[in-house]
Amino acid sequence: MLDDIKKTLWATADKLRANMDAAEYKHLVLGLIFVKYISDTFAARHAEVRLRLTDPDDDYFYGDADPEDIAAELEDRDYYKEVNAFWVPEPARWEALRAAAKQPDIGKRIDEALTLIELENPKLKGILDKRYARAQLPDGKLGELVDLISTIGFGDNATTARDVLGQVYEYFLGMFASAEGKRGGDDHTPRSVDWLLVSVLAPVHGQIYDPCCGAASTLVLADEYSKAHGGKPGDLSIYGQDANPTTWRLAVMHLAIRGIDFNLGREPGDTFTHNQHPNLRADFVVAGPPFNISDWWHGSLMGDARWVYGDPPPGNANYAWLQHMLHHLKPTGRAGIVLANGSMSSSQNSEGQIRAAMVEADVVEVMVALPGQLFFNTQIPACLWFLVKQKKQRKGHVLFIDARKLARMISRVQSELADDVIARIAATVAAWRGEPGAGAYQDEPGYCRSVPLAEIAQHGHVFTPGRYVGAQEVEDNDEDFATKMQQLTEKLGEQMAKGAELDTLIRAKLGGLGYEF
Repeated sequence: MLDDIKKTLWATADKLRANMDAAEYKHLVLGLIFVKYISDTFAARHAEVRLRLTDPDDDYFYGDADPEDIAAELEDRDYYKEVNAFWVPEPARWEALRAAAKQPDIGKRIDEALTLIELENPKLKGILDKRYARAQLPDGKLGELVDLISTIGFGDNATTARDVLGQVYEYFLGMFASAEGKRGGDDHTPRSVDWLLVSVLAPVHGQIYDPCCGAASTLVLADEYSKAHGGKPGDLSIYGQDANPTTWRLAVMHLAIRGIDFNLGREPGDTFTHNQHPNLRADFVVAGPPFNISDWWHGSLMGDARWVYGDPPPGNANYAWLQHMLHHLKPTGRAGIVLANGSMSSSQNSEGQIRAAMVEADVVEVMVALPGQLFFNTQIPACLWFLVKQKKQRKGHVLFIDARKLARMISRVQSELADDVIARIAATVAAWRGEPGAGAYQDEPGYCRSVPLAEIAQHGHVFTPGRYVGAQEVEDNDEDFATKMQQLTEKLGEQMAKGAELDTLIRAKLGGLGYEF
């Protein structure tokens, strides 16, 4: 049912934007969802405190106070701070905005509400995007959007209602990435790829760090994974960074709406030149950076301590990301990153030498080749790298997995990895690592193989999984290439002969009408 609700909400919200660019509209919608979330959270705490103030058996009991005294007491900010709820001033509360939704100045009122919220909550300073008064929406559409978002958060259970808001926020992030196309995908790795990264890393306790966190979707999924596998709130400490100020604000709102404590640094900043967490050594590092960044280099990075395996080329950041992630790992840590396929085989500008040095140091754990058409913003084929500083098992080996044929199409141009495929890959890696209860690992032709480092060296340190896993066994009813080629050739000949017959017939008909050829 929730999936249907999300689809209906999206269809309605998308219709309301009329001709407004999706990249601009995104911030209006997601900003309002966030305000609805913090207002709902405040309202739920407000109602809880009211009940406790009038309960003689409760620590909050306020005696035989009259309603005015109770109302005044309810405005004490300490009640809200102690449960990490944002304080929402009365003019900024959602019901006040909803009541004014049909007013012509609703955009100005929302901006003023956001300003008040920031003033009362220093953690949100500079986070809320105040662009509603100048929004280029047709008359009345902003008010309709407020009315639509008012319907999100169903039932009397405050926790469930806030979870619905969180899931809607996440769903809208993905749909906006799709709507924006090539310009919008840099801050959004598809959910199925994120979930595969997280499932293989398996973060439950410790610190997790994303050096290019985008809208924090991967970090939210990591927290979800932790809780699903026995972790308690706070067992997984969240760290991140992003250079884009707008995306960084989306990340703050996304984590806050999910009730996750986090540290995204003091401000947005370039990970390479303005590292917000220089002393962090995390249990897990995860990243989905834009592919093949060419303008990342700065002269101050020459000889940086992170470049243990060689200076990355100024024209491509792939091997800078890999080494940055290794630098921020604990000795027992594990990292996962999605990169363009070229990272597995490129030998240009020192990349081949860096990759060879990483192989010899035995810091590459698993390589996964991904299917095509997974990403909103690019058709470039992609892969996953998993890195460690110290292997507990399988020292001197790398696990290669070829998942290129394991996707399913969800639209004419988009594919995804199904949950069972993700579970299969994660289980394969767990068995290869020797995790308790994971079962015995076995090579499977065409899918996975554990390869010794010496063999990788013989192949010039190229990491393309298809080179190592071999071909799948041909089933009995499969036709070999020669047979298929003969059948296709015969069919082509038949179609060409029919084409010639039609050509002759058309010429004869036109000749009868007086046309000459």
